[in-house]
Amino acid sequence: MLARSNWKYVILFLLFLGWSLGNLDRFIINYAILDISKDLHLNASSTGIILSSFFAGYALMQIPGGWLADRFGFKKVITIAVLLWSLFTVFTGMAWSFASIIIIRFLFGLGEGSYFPSASKGIAGWFPQQERSRAMSFLLSSGTIMGVVTPILATQLMQTISWRSIFYIIGAIGLVITVLFVFLLKEKQLREKTETSAIPAKQMTLKEIIKTPMIWNLFIAYFSIYAINWGLMSWMPTYLAEVRHLNLTDIGFLSAIPAFVGIIGMFVSGFVLDKLPDGKDKTIAAVFGLLMGIFLCFMAISPSVGMFIVFQSTVTLLFSFNVILIASAPLNMLPESVVGSANGFINTGAQAAGVLTPMLIGFLVQSFGGSYNAAFALLIICALVCAISLFSIRPPKVVVDAQNAVK
Repeated sequence: MLARSNWKYVILFLLFLGWSLGNLDRFIINYAILDISKDLHLNASSTGIILSSFFAGYALMQIPGGWLADRFGFKKVITIAVLLWSLFTVFTGMAWSFASIIIIRFLFGLGEGSYFPSASKGIAGWFPQQERSRAMSFLLSSGTIMGVVTPILATQLMQTISWRSIFYIIGAIGLVITVLFVFLLKEKQLREKTETSAIPAKQMTLKEIIKTPMIWNLFIAYFSIYAINWGLMSWMPTYLAEVRHLNLTDIGFLSAIPAFVGIIGMFVSGFVLDKLPDGKDKTIAAVFGLLMGIFLCFMAISPSVGMFIVFQSTVTLLFSFNVILIASAPLNMLPESVVGSANGFINTGAQAAGVLTPMLIGFLVQSFGGSYNAAFALLIICALVCAISLFSIRPPKVVVDAQNAVK
């Protein structure tokens, strides 16, 4: 029988498995949209709206999902989330019109929206503070792993089966994972009494958290960096097909390269962040934000596809460090009782970017006659905003007071 002290690794693997499915569900439509647009006769603006509709529901559910996890436990919330989004994955394959797929994707987002803040709550409960960045990096690495798998899997499947069948299959896998969660996912009942923390015994309320400047810095930084991520994820397949004139097979394999680099970046970043002294991590992240802007500029003017992928891979590597820092900061700097709500609020910024960015890029591309220059300019501005927000972060007063008390 597995010792209870080691059950945290089972919990982390299950959270990783569920979030891998969630990322697969989200990413695959970026490739399926090529066939969906043909079947439903969509233009660039309509395509952008479909890609954004998921994130509208997803963003709306972040804060409620985190609050529910804090109130009722992460297991119940996560299990229901996987069940709901799996059902709406199946329904995506049944879409018959532009309006129907928008509604389905919005409801899909509502179903999936509570997963990440609830998973953050689970990590904070099961892992000591000095291991949380590594645990978070493992969880979030599912996104980069799916970034490798999805382009290859999606482009190959699209050439053998219909886009509708793809969503039916993924939805069925989700129902199986739901059953695993029911029987294997567990709440951590007690925190170890000996665990030290920078957080004093006084618990913060959600209202106090939202008033904390650090939380707004993280919110803005997460919005900015995920505007870059979702902009690249949602439009790069179309960009490579229309501007660089690549076929589906080439798009699939080339899109997997930056994602593979991101896997390495995620794992390394988690270990590095757990070792860095306070303050140094945020300075490095701010510099990385500036570098992201520079390499996005290089992507826009790249003379060849090969150099384009090299620059995109560099952006992905820098992104990995920053996203782990932002996601793990609440786990390390706030009371465990409000981690779900705090990360739900911060992650709302990321998902608001998911709502706006694909849609805005679609409008920009159409307005500029198919040119992506304005879209790249938008992403470069987002990188600069991210850098400024991270550089401006200061620990909340509750943490500073605790650190002074320890001294």
